[in-house]
Amino acid sequence: MMATVISSIGLKGMEGYRVQVEVQLIPGVEGICIVGLPDASVKESKDRVMAALHSNECGIPEKRIIINLSPAEQKKNSPIFDLAMAIGIMKEAGEIKHAIPKDAAFLGVLSLDGSIKPVEGMLPAIVAAKKEGFKTLYLPSMKDTPLSHIDGIEIRFVETLQEVIESFSGQLTTSIFTSSHTTEPPQVVTPSYDKDFKHILGHQKAKRALEIAAAGGHNVLMVGPPGCGKSLLAETFQSILPPLQQESSFDVMSIYQLAGVSNPNYQIPPYRDPHHSASAVSLIGGGANPKPGEVSLAHHGVLFLDEMAEFPKRTLDMLRQPLETSKVTISRAATTVTYPAQFILLAAMNPCPCGFLGSRYRYCTCTPKQILTYNNRVSGPIEDRIDILLELDTVVLDKESEQDNETSDEIRSRVIDARNIQYKRYDSETYNAIISNEQLTSYCQLTEEQKRMIQQWASKYNWSTRVQMKILRLARTISDLSGHETITNESIWEAVTMRRGSGGKAQRKTPVNG
Repeated sequence: MMATVISSIGLKGMEGYRVQVEVQLIPGVEGICIVGLPDASVKESKDRVMAALHSNECGIPEKRIIINLSPAEQKKNSPIFDLAMAIGIMKEAGEIKHAIPKDAAFLGVLSLDGSIKPVEGMLPAIVAAKKEGFKTLYLPSMKDTPLSHIDGIEIRFVETLQEVIESFSGQLTTSIFTSSHTTEPPQVVTPSYDKDFKHILGHQKAKRALEIAAAGGHNVLMVGPPGCGKSLLAETFQSILPPLQQESSFDVMSIYQLAGVSNPNYQIPPYRDPHHSASAVSLIGGGANPKPGEVSLAHHGVLFLDEMAEFPKRTLDMLRQPLETSKVTISRAATTVTYPAQFILLAAMNPCPCGFLGSRYRYCTCTPKQILTYNNRVSGPIEDRIDILLELDTVVLDKESEQDNETSDEIRSRVIDARNIQYKRYDSETYNAIISNEQLTSYCQLTEEQKRMIQQWASKYNWSTRVQMKILRLARTISDLSGHETITNESIWEAVTMRRGSGGKAQRKTPVNG
């Protein structure tokens, strides 16, 4: 006797995979046995499923029900298979007379009354179902998630088991069915921001640096005395980033659903600012069942580390992998999970423990040893991965005016134009800071004079190969902002001045007035 096979989706972090729910009724003691490496939440499904079938008045033969979750070697850790199990049991028992679509997948957890509810991680499972080639997807409705606009897959929202059965026979009203091909495209809403660059007085050099960082996705370290505006600049930076495209927005939604964190607007790039007392697990991710950390919650957005030197050095050094590879891999005894972590790092710190080294208005009381110890909290490998080293000083407010400032909308329009140039050049939604070195050198040819310029500066400041490549990336972004097809000498010079702004930790002495 052939077993009934129903398709569903399993999750390993954000990576989804096809799961075949195989159901067979065999002679023996009445009950359900689930095999295929189920965890506790999956094992509990047998009681939920039987209660839901009883509430639905389904006649189940007094036989032993074997449910195999294939692939058997992959551990299953979500109750998302409840609906598929119930459909398989009813089909095997003869309660469902009509054929079940072979290209359909079933997602959802069952309540005891037969209603279908969503679970954490539904969106990454839906995206995975599309990649697996399913044409139809049965799942419960979810608020504030634009599922009806995923191209290439038909979404069928169902509330109860009875609705699923009726849909097989065509009895279900069409209002329950929602297809990406029959709905109107979502309206484009202009995002609103709490802060605007127009209201930040002075800091013209810092605003220029942040515009370049937004256009090319470059990391920035701001160094300055307390109260000079580092945090305000970082909090306003989000307002000049381009809105997220649909695919990027779905990535962000998936991560936030897996982490169980709310986000009021998925069109705006996320902004995360963990406190310096945050643990390594909260920053990178982890736990018994690894959850995304702050670096993943900042995916496609900004991670702001205020008072960077106050973070534990061990925690900061954990940022090396995500800064280099745009992902973070969490290994545990039971599993290994990889989450995306493609973010722009904004960091701020004081030049010394008291904060007034090099200040024009206050006297520094720190000893050279204290200053060296403080600056060494940010390791060389971390500073090596930062593109722009920006020094700030206190702004004299009575000499500045809002009328001389550009709005965030004006800056963002230039950033979007520069990003579009990069998308067209690389033929994908990628930008200068994250492309491979091979792509960078093939698309960014330098003249012999320009090569000598970079070599001279690299020799003078002992720059590593990574820093030299970052200079090239910065110069490419500056040229994109100015509309030049090739890298100009002026863009290289500006990139060099932004990288040598602090001259390294040993030369961090006199801030430059922004």
